[in-house]
Amino acid sequence: MAELKQKRLQRREGHVYETREDRVFNVIVVAILAFSILIVAYPLIYVVSASFSSTEAVMAGRVWLLPVDLSLKAYETVFKYDEIMTGYKNALIYTVTGTAVSLVITTLCAFCLSRKDFFGRKVVGFMVLFTMIFNAGLVPNYLLVNNTLKWSNTIWALIIPNCMNAWYVILMRSYFENSIPGELFEASDIDGCSVYRQLTSIALPLSGPIIAVIALYSAVGIWNSYYDALVYIRKKELYPLQLVLRNILILNSMDMSVTADLRDMASRQGMSHLLKYAVIVVSSLPLLIMYPFVQKYFVKGIMVGSVKG
Repeated sequence: MAELKQKRLQRREGHVYETREDRVFNVIVVAILAFSILIVAYPLIYVVSASFSSTEAVMAGRVWLLPVDLSLKAYETVFKYDEIMTGYKNALIYTVTGTAVSLVITTLCAFCLSRKDFFGRKVVGFMVLFTMIFNAGLVPNYLLVNNTLKWSNTIWALIIPNCMNAWYVILMRSYFENSIPGELFEASDIDGCSVYRQLTSIALPLSGPIIAVIALYSAVGIWNSYYDALVYIRKKELYPLQLVLRNILILNSMDMSVTADLRDMASRQGMSHLLKYAVIVVSSLPLLIMYPFVQKYFVKGIMVGSVKG
């Protein structure tokens, strides 16, 4: 054992020698990770490749990894489908508006809870935490939104009830408490700075990473949500994209009359499958575009509160 420890601690040019056991362990770890990545990535690659392939290739099962008989007919048909484009527009409006409202309310609540001199801090904090454990349920929420507030078939039914997430509040409060020195607020108090000025001039400029993380989480949640729209929205012109996508993938409600000019190249069933792949890619594209711009903040946001002091 002493010899084994000595070999592990031997250094040459700043590197530690690896024993045979270490190399075997590293190979096993890399193999497991590679297999996990393959399981996760292959369905995504297949959907993208199938959406760019011809109907005959998809129906014949010739698409495995790369597109076969490259074709853009599915995307041309998707962008001609009025319900998809309307849903796309609605989803963008709901996502942008909902994310903005969520950031404002979450930031205000988290900043108040992070201040030790805030009266009723523990009570309000308990109320926020309580919502993570208990929920009123579908029927009370529906009666409130539909009968009391009269928000059915409006944008507010999709934004206001979910505008504040308790987990986001706790995450941002931890950032304010642990990542921003309290001495800054003490110095601003001495200078006569108001609480609102402390928020806008001190807290927000130093909170870029956590704001980016919360914005991405909120945007992804709103963009992928369809259940609230399914419950509260009855007008098709107000459907978000995910509800339109659900109807296409689960209920097969796409009007195939828009593909009448394509029937000479494939059957209606084949084109329907091809369009589903294209719709999935189109619906995921905004989030894939947005993610690289905020990816660098993920580690900072996830590590918030993990080390105190």
